[in-house]
Amino acid sequence: MGAINNETVLITGASSGIGLELAKCFAEDGSRLVLVARNKPALENLAEELRRTRKIEAIVMPADLSLPETPKRIFQELCAHNISVDVLVNNAGFGAIGAFDQLSLERQLEMLRVNISALTELTWLCLPHMIRERRGGVLNVGSVAGFVPGPGMTVYFATKAYVMSFTTGLAAELEGTGVVVSDLCPGPTATNFGNVAGSKQVNMVRSPRMSAEEVARYGHKAFRQKRVIAVSGFQNKLLVFLAWLTPRMLVARISRRFNGFQRKP
Repeated sequence: MGAINNETVLITGASSGIGLELAKCFAEDGSRLVLVARNKPALENLAEELRRTRKIEAIVMPADLSLPETPKRIFQELCAHNISVDVLVNNAGFGAIGAFDQLSLERQLEMLRVNISALTELTWLCLPHMIRERRGGVLNVGSVAGFVPGPGMTVYFATKAYVMSFTTGLAAELEGTGVVVSDLCPGPTATNFGNVAGSKQVNMVRSPRMSAEEVARYGHKAFRQKRVIAVSGFQNKLLVFLAWLTPRMLVARISRRFNGFQRKP
């Protein structure tokens, strides 16, 4: 099957979890894929699988998005091979669990670079081509965490609030251009997130979870339907609705308990 209008899709964080499943979704469309993550062997395995099963072109680009120079390097490498990105999937991201002042500052700054700075820069670099062609778009993978404060994961929740606000504002700016901007907001998902964040025990990670495949298919469909905010799962939709009705400080206290946060002496 040929790609949708010869569509090229760049997916960050494509080596596992939601990013890997999104790669499969876009591969089903016949899109050419550019797969970005730090784990080169995992990317190569995924690329080989998709080439074999979906007969699509898959390009592997190992990269560490916590390094400030990485987004520009990715873009320059693509330009050098005359590859333009039609759809950008900003999936890469991670969290860290603990009190803000007791967590490593460098780790939290890395989180800002991956979750916010790299997402913003890649979007800025890829967007002009989409606007010229009047097609394509940006799928940001946010979180229901973006709707509430998150004591015990304060910086992570704040980064997802940025993603939601950035997505919504950009979508409004681009109305009428043919470019879609969408924010996929999953709740707890069966991925490696808890291990990377530093705990398997927080309530957020133990809560009922959707599979990464379910979330990815929901997000892919929402993007194709040009939905700006896409909250996956009924329970997550209900959570977001109730959060809008509740005073922010009370939401923060509930979130603190939900996250199982207790400040260490």
